[in-house]
Amino acid sequence: MLLLRRCHNLTRIAPFNTQRHQVAPAVTSCAVRLWSSGSSEDHRSYQRAHGPRWRHALAGLLAGTGAVLAYGLHHHKAEQADTVRVQPIEKTSALPIFTQEEVTSHRSLEDGVWVTYKGGVYDITDFVAMHPGGDKILLAAGGDLEPFWALYAVHSQEHVLEILSEYKVGELSAEDLKKQQKVESSDPYSSDPKRHPVLHVNSLKPFNAEPPPEILTDSYITPSAIFFKRNHLPVPQVDPASYKLHVDGLPGGSLTLSLEELKTRFPKHTITATLQCAGNRRSEMNKVKQVKGLNWGIAAISNATWSGAKLRDVLLAAGYRPDDAQWARHVQFEGLDKDVTGTTYGASIPLNKAISEEGDVLLAYEMNGEDIPADHGYPIRVVVPGTVGARNVKWLGKIIVSADESSSHWQQNDYKGFSPGTDWDTVDFKSAPAIQELPIQSAITTPSDGAMVNRSSEEVTVKGYAWSGGGREVVRVDVSVDGGKTWQVAQLKSSEKGQEPGPSPPPGRAWAWKLWELTAPLPAEAQELEIVCKAVDNSYNMQPDTVPPIWNLRGVLSNAWHRVKVKIREDESEE
Repeated sequence: MLLLRRCHNLTRIAPFNTQRHQVAPAVTSCAVRLWSSGSSEDHRSYQRAHGPRWRHALAGLLAGTGAVLAYGLHHHKAEQADTVRVQPIEKTSALPIFTQEEVTSHRSLEDGVWVTYKGGVYDITDFVAMHPGGDKILLAAGGDLEPFWALYAVHSQEHVLEILSEYKVGELSAEDLKKQQKVESSDPYSSDPKRHPVLHVNSLKPFNAEPPPEILTDSYITPSAIFFKRNHLPVPQVDPASYKLHVDGLPGGSLTLSLEELKTRFPKHTITATLQCAGNRRSEMNKVKQVKGLNWGIAAISNATWSGAKLRDVLLAAGYRPDDAQWARHVQFEGLDKDVTGTTYGASIPLNKAISEEGDVLLAYEMNGEDIPADHGYPIRVVVPGTVGARNVKWLGKIIVSADESSSHWQQNDYKGFSPGTDWDTVDFKSAPAIQELPIQSAITTPSDGAMVNRSSEEVTVKGYAWSGGGREVVRVDVSVDGGKTWQVAQLKSSEKGQEPGPSPPPGRAWAWKLWELTAPLPAEAQELEIVCKAVDNSYNMQPDTVPPIWNLRGVLSNAWHRVKVKIREDESEE
């Protein structure tokens, strides 16, 4: 009752299932303020002696108050503005100093979960179970909390900082706070941009990384910071004021455009399009037989809005005429990223894709409504929707209309598929076409392989993504929880949560993925589930059921049914 008196708007408690209702931040704040009235040492002593009981009791109370929170939240926030001020997160000499190494050693519930934030060190072990976002907070364990919080706007609210302040245990050493990575000035990667620490890194130089699957499908539009990164060479430093784009190969001569001219001379178009690396899910092929290439998981795929000038409009301005199609077959792209010999990254696409009004190929200068970040091609990137990521050339410097494909290594001697029987002694890259459109794809992002589900939950919720190349729309995702013996149809989503889905795209122009979700009852006798998904597009293309028949020496085009195994944990009997 004391808690309810302190939180004036929470006037009733109703019995609710704690597993089905998130803890509201405002309620959590009120509860923590009440508990925090004693000294820091009192807090720590109380946590050690009564932590489990306190957490369970508070969790139940918080769940019960959720029913009336919607009614009182507005008034609660108004009162909070008048009566509550965020406790500043300031350095206090009485608190111990910790090194980053000491913080990093606390990365699990067993060892304790520590994080840093603006120079402070926080032991959030006891808060993990109450975190409204679930155990995703563990992604920051042992490191800096700030870049993770930046992904979700709720963390900028005052009550969140107030909650955090209650878990402060020390300060980060000045040396670690100021430390910056030291690199040789001759290192071509020394000017690469800073990346989000949540990314799973497959290669540092060049940088290649993917987001954790469990956050990949949190948003229909992937935040730029966690959009998968695929670089082949160092990220170039490009001055937008002096940037020039050259268009060559047409009979009328060359066209040179500044960034400003590209933005002002041509209409701005926006599309939502998914990009996928050719090597997405390569790790599954490695389990069959080792391949050459980065060991991508299931998250080398992301979805964004892209804005810029249509390639078609720029080619027409450069003098392209329909008669040019009699000799021209390809449009080549050269990036501004270079290796030590000065060789640039290059690729090409068929002319008919480049010039088609329905092809929607963009010279994009915006990603998700902002200037394209350096890792994604600033200032200009070619976006070729429905086509493998390797042809979406970043840091675009030159466009060439040609009778021939790009002579680039990445067009001629990479990103091609071969028979499972072809090995590195017999492979002939000239015998296979370069990958352009990608096949139908889907994967499970949650639960993860090896996860545990409580029997008392009675059901399991499965989430994932599905996409098909060439503008083919995903029309169905089938999910099985018994290894493929029986199937259920998942619910497809083509917009952010809470938003009305837009109209279906025109035929052949479905450039964006579908997110999907299914909640299924747990089989009564099962001890383990093998969850499987497979997608179908509007041409009725379907995924192959296993990896071995599609295995290839480069590990590309990996799109077999995705499978995860989940164990069912029997509930402990109550005493």
